[in-house]
Amino acid sequence: MNSYWFLGTALAAFIVTAALGRWMIPFLHKLKFGQTIREIGPSWHKNKQGTPTMGGLMFILGTAAAVCACVPLYYSRQGQETWLMQARVFAGLAMAVGYGAIGFMDDYIGIVKKRNLGLTEKQKLILQFLVAGAYLATMYLAGEDTATVIPFVGQVELGIAYYPLAAILLVGLTNAVNFTDGIDGLDATVTFFVFVALALCGGVLSIAGLSLMGVAAAAGCIGFLVWNFHPAKVFMGDTGSLFLGGMVGALAFGLDMPILLLPLGVIYWVEILSVVLQVTYFKRTHGKRLFKMSPIHHHFEMCGWSEVKICGVFGAVTLVGGVIAVCAVIFGI
Repeated sequence: MNSYWFLGTALAAFIVTAALGRWMIPFLHKLKFGQTIREIGPSWHKNKQGTPTMGGLMFILGTAAAVCACVPLYYSRQGQETWLMQARVFAGLAMAVGYGAIGFMDDYIGIVKKRNLGLTEKQKLILQFLVAGAYLATMYLAGEDTATVIPFVGQVELGIAYYPLAAILLVGLTNAVNFTDGIDGLDATVTFFVFVALALCGGVLSIAGLSLMGVAAAAGCIGFLVWNFHPAKVFMGDTGSLFLGGMVGALAFGLDMPILLLPLGVIYWVEILSVVLQVTYFKRTHGKRLFKMSPIHHHFEMCGWSEVKICGVFGAVTLVGGVIAVCAVIFGI
């Protein structure tokens, strides 16, 4: 695949996302769509009160625009992939946008109520499973089978169990990515490395559409970091973090290798596990805490780590996970 396609797709996503910041951030300020900071959060986060949220709309639009413009153009110039491969791209993008829409509702309700809560947990889970179900149903109609590929093992047929397992993994992943959002630049930094690795895996497997989608998503994260890196001028909100989770899931399932989410999503899983452990320990010990604060990035904050250091360390860990995932595809398929 010609490298110019990767470059063009990346530039399109980056330029649209970064350029939108110049218009969208003042617009969100004008609408008073500012973040409400939790009382139980670190005290130094209080100075972030009122920073515009829902900025995830920037990279949603940037990524979607790049994918919808560049992937069909690639198909018209270089030859189309199978209907199933095309469905993996556009149904995956639609799923991610669907998750972003749930996040938008959550953010909007939270802003209107002037508190850091929007939809209830039950409402979010129901909507998230509906989006995952719609994606899986679309893939079934497109001819997707119920097998998954495990590097060094081969294809594993899961049968009817594939669908509930896939839905649980998609929803769990999306919420894990959501928990990773909480300090300036963290979620976009970590997920940038995940997208780069998934794009490289798509390239190794010669799945051009998915590879271009991964490149677009990675460039969208960089475009957003122009405005979100510490000190952040805008937050992505659940609008952005749920979209990112949906995109990661769409790419991993599109490659037919959700198993890659184990090394790639190491930070996501540690983040959500820290919350589960904290809540469980708190209940079992009647008020004691396992961490100073969860998710775990806040624990490191309370230990004195700067937001930039946390982004760097968590990004480096994800980079290692990405190298493992790419090597597994190269040598294990």
